[in-house]
Amino acid sequence: MKVNSSQILKGTLEACILKLIKHKDMYGYEITENLSKYGLSMVAKGTIYPLLLKLEKEHLLDSYLKESFDGPPRKYYKISDNGIKFIIDFEKTWNEIKNSIDTILNLQGESYGNEKNN
Repeated sequence: MKVNSSQILKGTLEACILKLIKHKDMYGYEITENLSKYGLSMVAKGTIYPLLLKLEKEHLLDSYLKESFDGPPRKYYKISDNGIKFIIDFEKTWNEIKNSIDTILNLQGESYGNEKNN
């Protein structure tokens, strides 16, 4: 059975987007390109825009229009103060979960609760 990476990504994609935008205001396509650059090319472009709208409604992002040299103005996203707080909390929680999962995945040759009760 193949691991479904989209299920693993589901809870972390918001934090990845916020972290990217924390470093630089970006428009939607630019976010998609950056996610691909960091190895998340499996994220569909159609996934990003509804997620950006959700983050904006939750006041984790703000947006503004900026003129483009190539056509119509682009909608840029910037992280809000609430978004920065979210990232801090997410990173703490992520590290706790990651450490626990790493511990379990690194088990070697130990019994995994299969002992027989005497």
